[in-house]
Amino acid sequence: MISPLLANVYLHVVLDKWFAEVVAAHCRGKVMLIRYADDFIIGCQHEEDARRIMKVLPQRFAKYGLEVNTEKTKLVDFTRPRCDTGLNGSGGKPGTFSFLGFVYYWGKTFKGGYTVKRKTEGKRLRRSMQSFWRWCRDNRHRPVEEQFRILCAKLRGYYQYYGVRCNSPCLDLVFYTAERAWRYWLNRRGGRKLTWQAFGKLMAKFTLPRPRIMQPWV
Repeated sequence: MISPLLANVYLHVVLDKWFAEVVAAHCRGKVMLIRYADDFIIGCQHEEDARRIMKVLPQRFAKYGLEVNTEKTKLVDFTRPRCDTGLNGSGGKPGTFSFLGFVYYWGKTFKGGYTVKRKTEGKRLRRSMQSFWRWCRDNRHRPVEEQFRILCAKLRGYYQYYGVRCNSPCLDLVFYTAERAWRYWLNRRGGRKLTWQAFGKLMAKFTLPRPRIMQPWV
């Protein structure tokens, strides 16, 4: 598709160069910009810098005939929590934000400190589970070997993207949904229904790939 390509070219001038040459030079603390196509996040060391950028960003976009999506744009206090209380500098719980299908949040480490963790965004998780369910329903009359091959490819593709550190619970949920959906719709192919014992034998022959963490570190 050409749209992402045009967005990259256009936003390189509208956002990237402007941020590097103008915004960063006028901020009191450190700032950073991470952008993928038309989705981006801006990190600021100081709240006052973040508020100033939030104020001028719509004006910058309007200059080039663009608009900021106000429903998706928000200011988040993502300060690292204090280990003794779990609260940020303002006495509240640190916020979270979504980016490219993941929710970013502060989570505990085994040593008692805090680190940035990621998990699948709720709506993306539900969409994936529904997608596996629909696929198994719509393709239940295909040969079992063919269903197995395609389901394996779909699951491996899912793990490749969402298989990040700390996201195992979401991966497990998608895996068990796919496995349950496959059994459910195989049972509705006609004839005798599969018992758990029969399904176990089928799974022994056609074992779906279990979740794997493909990207251990952020």
